[in-house]
Amino acid sequence: MFFVHKPNVIETFLRGVALKITCLYAHAFLLVGADASYLTNGYLDTVIDWIPGMKDIRLKDLPSNMRTTDPNNKDFNFCMEATQRSSKASAIILHTFDALEQDLLNALRSMFPFVYSIGPLQLLLNELSKKDDSESIGYNLWKEESDCLKWLDSKEPGSVIYVNFGSVASMTQKQREELGWGLVNSQHNFLWIIRHELVMVDEPDFSFLPPELVGEIKVRGLTVAWCPQEEVLNHRSIGGFVTHCGWNSTIESLSAGVPMICLPFFTDQQTNCRYICREWEVGMEIGGDVKRDEVEQVVRKVMGGEKGKKMKEKAMEWKRLAEKATRSDGSSTLNLNMLVKKVLDSMDG
Repeated sequence: MFFVHKPNVIETFLRGVALKITCLYAHAFLLVGADASYLTNGYLDTVIDWIPGMKDIRLKDLPSNMRTTDPNNKDFNFCMEATQRSSKASAIILHTFDALEQDLLNALRSMFPFVYSIGPLQLLLNELSKKDDSESIGYNLWKEESDCLKWLDSKEPGSVIYVNFGSVASMTQKQREELGWGLVNSQHNFLWIIRHELVMVDEPDFSFLPPELVGEIKVRGLTVAWCPQEEVLNHRSIGGFVTHCGWNSTIESLSAGVPMICLPFFTDQQTNCRYICREWEVGMEIGGDVKRDEVEQVVRKVMGGEKGKKMKEKAMEWKRLAEKATRSDGSSTLNLNMLVKKVLDSMDG
């Protein structure tokens, strides 16, 4: 059996939480045996040292699925069952690359016989397509509005903030207003992807926004329902990415060499945020309550401050390493070749 999974659901647990399953169970039941105040009284700031490959990780940095006081929580139990089953797999396939998570991959490989890191998938696909003239198959959930690329063409290099919270996350009206004012007040151009489902209201034209904010957005910003994210992130005018820290968006941003402004919502997004900001040094976090002044300050730091310059340098370094991993002799390409051989050998057997 091959264990192939959706990155946003199971991958986080294979990226650390499942590495010491017995300790995780023990600690989880310490939480479920306590009252709900443990989730808000600062206890989650506790640093834990029992997950191999994840140094100085805090309880609050683990996926939100694990922060529960209910032993019957469906998400919690689903993920625990999935990680237990992984020990029976013939192989584990991860959407990452060796240089990005070397310590964690080393820990996993000491526990499982066959762990294949084969990312970034889009870069790998781009490399493979150079040798194959087959027409690419699209995989987006919605129609992409590529006209935004023409708008980006009119902007200066590194001058635009890209804002996209993926295909699932939702914001309150207040959060969106605060974010909008923060972007406007930063005095930077921005491309804002606003799905109709992004806001928790039933007005698809977003006319509920204050008229003065709508007017300011039109001066410096462009809003569209969806876009070709890979092309946008690799556009010369993009200087930063306001993201929910979903894994696909994270690795696509790293592959494009774009610093991130992090606003995680749930599941693995807090874990990814921790790595983006602390381990990979390519991002800054915005608080979950979303205050316009904080948004403005963080955008300005990322787009023009000294810290922003350092993050850009680190992001470009990760881009180079991602490209190296997906070349013909790179680690991800070699892992993919070994995986294909293993599959073919199992079929012959």
